[in-house]
Amino acid sequence: MTSHSDPRALGAFLRARRAQLTPDECGLPGTDSARRVKGLRREEVAQLATISVDYYTRLEQGRVRASAPVLATLARALHLDDDQQKYLYELAGRTNARPHRRRPSQRLRPAMRRLLDQLSHTPALVLGKRLDILAWNPAAIALYTDFAAIPADRRNYLRLMFTDPAIRAMHQEWQHDARDAVAALRMEAAADPDDADLARLVGELTVQDADFRTWWAEHRVNSATYGTKHYRHPLVGELTLDCDTWAASDSSGQRLMILTAETDSPSHDALRILTSWTAQPAEPNPARDRDPQMPGQ
Repeated sequence: MTSHSDPRALGAFLRARRAQLTPDECGLPGTDSARRVKGLRREEVAQLATISVDYYTRLEQGRVRASAPVLATLARALHLDDDQQKYLYELAGRTNARPHRRRPSQRLRPAMRRLLDQLSHTPALVLGKRLDILAWNPAAIALYTDFAAIPADRRNYLRLMFTDPAIRAMHQEWQHDARDAVAALRMEAAADPDDADLARLVGELTVQDADFRTWWAEHRVNSATYGTKHYRHPLVGELTLDCDTWAASDSSGQRLMILTAETDSPSHDALRILTSWTAQPAEPNPARDRDPQMPGQ
């Protein structure tokens, strides 16, 4: 059951709320041009919510009824608190929706941890929902970066590909690899369209990167479990690595991503040298010593 919607009141609320926000508060780039209206423009709200300007305009004008996924992404884009979210859903006639549903934490499966510990010269990551990086081994640190130094809520494979200059520069075929990662995230969005954390990630990257914005709008999907990565590492030079991903047999959504090189190839030798150079005594590591806690699933 849903209550009666009030499109005009919903439009008035959206206009009032965007007038209360500034581009800086929402992570939007600054502009030198003078603003004719206070707060955010319609175009900026649409960009943050990853919907078309025309659709958002019709929402403000009361000419269309918002779906639950659109309401969820608008609530994120407009930084609504719990009361404001409840009010938004009531105006939209969707009081049965659960915009603030708590999702269980992503916990690393023990079998995944054992696999990581047994791979010494093979970079490996455990990816969770939304391509969150749940765990890694020392070889993955040697190849990519010290993941423990990245805040847990920012530790995401796709986010790093787009926002970390060093990781981005490593990929000799960055556009190909990044576009494939976007397509993989698209698959997850279809499976769980109400995931607020996924909507937040998409909104952030949409604002920050024009390539992501373009590729996300293409609706390309990809569930490929293998491929080849071409890296240019600052310590050992060029690496050609096969990337294979295995999904957990349970419903956790966790995937083990392993990068290997052909035996006796230059990349194989370089990878062993790299992992040997960067080998360090075991230190306290949240991903190794306990089940990592990642917000949302």
